[in-house]
Amino acid sequence: MTTTKKTSERLIKKYPNRRLYDTETSTYITLTDVKQLVLEQEDFKVIDAKSNEDLTRSILLQIILEEESGGVPMFSSSMLSQIIRFYGHAMQGMMGTYLEKNIQAFIDIQGKLAEQSKNLYENNAMNPEVWSQFMNMQAPMMQGMMTSYIEQSKNMFVQMQEQMQNQAKTMFSSFPFKPVTSSEPDKK
Repeated sequence: MTTTKKTSERLIKKYPNRRLYDTETSTYITLTDVKQLVLEQEDFKVIDAKSNEDLTRSILLQIILEEESGGVPMFSSSMLSQIIRFYGHAMQGMMGTYLEKNIQAFIDIQGKLAEQSKNLYENNAMNPEVWSQFMNMQAPMMQGMMTSYIEQSKNMFVQMQEQMQNQAKTMFSSFPFKPVTSSEPDKK
């Protein structure tokens, strides 16, 4: 595996025998190697060697399955059940976007915390008093960041609801039916 960033997408071919072939290194690789590419933030695409069908998502899901099966799982059974319930639901696309944006917000928060602790550690490498102060500030700061994160999540969800309502209004306004009001008697 190389650690240099490439400008183009790395191509990995999956053969019928289920082996993965990295065209950049001209070697067969494993799911562990693909996971390493993800960790190194390397852009890649996995295709079926015969049909050229994009299999990237499938391979990434396999990696998640392996990670969830061994060690400490990230997703509870309840959470997985809730995610499954969104498939085929009108909110499926919005839920995907919602999860993606929330994970990105969480990554941003994590990056800010890492940068702050790195700067503090570099500037005062062995000062226990400063380190103690930093640790005491973490709880309120983390609470503030999480409050901001939750507020962003709530706002994003409200925006999604408004978007869906507007789409429904647009979709149903094209029907030639007159909306029924509660004051009109039923005509049977």
